[in-house]
Amino acid sequence: MAFFTPQSGGSPNADEIASLYRIILYIALVIFVLVEGALGYALWKFRARKGAVAAQIRGNTRLEVGWTVAAAVILVVLAVITFAKLSAIQDPSNSGPNGQHLVGSDGVLYASAERKLPPNGKALNITVVGRQYLWQYVYPGAAEADGLGAPYAYEQMVVPTETTVSLDIVSSDVVHSWWIPELGGKFQAVPGYHNYTWFKISKPGVYRGQCANLCGRGHARMIADVKAVPPAQFEAWLAYQKVLIAEANAQAKIARAKLGKQIGAGQVENP
Repeated sequence: MAFFTPQSGGSPNADEIASLYRIILYIALVIFVLVEGALGYALWKFRARKGAVAAQIRGNTRLEVGWTVAAAVILVVLAVITFAKLSAIQDPSNSGPNGQHLVGSDGVLYASAERKLPPNGKALNITVVGRQYLWQYVYPGAAEADGLGAPYAYEQMVVPTETTVSLDIVSSDVVHSWWIPELGGKFQAVPGYHNYTWFKISKPGVYRGQCANLCGRGHARMIADVKAVPPAQFEAWLAYQKVLIAEANAQAKIARAKLGKQIGAGQVENP
């Protein structure tokens, strides 16, 4: 059945999307069988016979009203089902007990028509930056007030399980599309615009995807992975990323100081 419906199994919103596809598919299959069955019956029942003269029917008001009303009812039913499912797709749920502490003060976000928040208003917010030709993931916890020094990763996003993760998707150059099939739909990364989505993974694993919008000659290499790990392992990974950034900043500071002491041509060369 996955051949006819989107991939799912990684996040509740992806499961709801696949469920909606299946419901519509089953309804469409029933309609298809009824229509094709009626057509087949008509072809057999009213097949050509020697000496038979076909009846000339100019119209059937009851039949025409009937199929018009039936089609309208089907559309209304599909619309009701879709809107009933829509909130579960768009609105994230709260993090699980093991992930609640990871969406503390750093996870308080604003809500808008585009950005949805869990009922308690907290999620782990990660900024997804599309660049030619790789994805960058920026985590909360910047050392500076202006956001500099925030932990980040390339290509593979590491997230904790049982934690509601909200994504702020942007682009630094051209239009990209962030897509992890098992975690939900495609979301455009557009320069100068913010797009939002969310997911919550219940068990550890790696979910693979890529850029789904042709963005240049390196588009095929612009892969995207999401690795879900237990909350404790995620905290250790994030702490290690912060240590690496601090060490890199310290080395850069030393290099800048050394470069500042040089004179002449040495000022424009690598220290």
